[in-house]
Amino acid sequence: MQLEIITADKTLFSGEIEAVTLPGATGKFQILKGHAALISSLEKGMIVVKDKEGKQEFEVNGGVVEVLNNKVIVLA
Repeated sequence: MQLEIITADKTLFSGEIEAVTLPGATGKFQILKGHAALISSLEKGMIVVKDKEGKQEFEVNGGVVEVLNNKVIVLA
């Protein structure tokens, strides 16, 4: 599954992942390969990315996530 985390001035992350946990408006949720199409707002919190090398965390102040065809795009 492909993930991109983009801010107004740079790309924080771009690559293949196994899972991502996001701070949704109504609580944390996780996206895995094959997830249904989704658009959701994000609250302030941590994005936790799990890839082959381990786990990475990114702090965001809110944003939007789109999931479509095993591609996750986060605009933070």
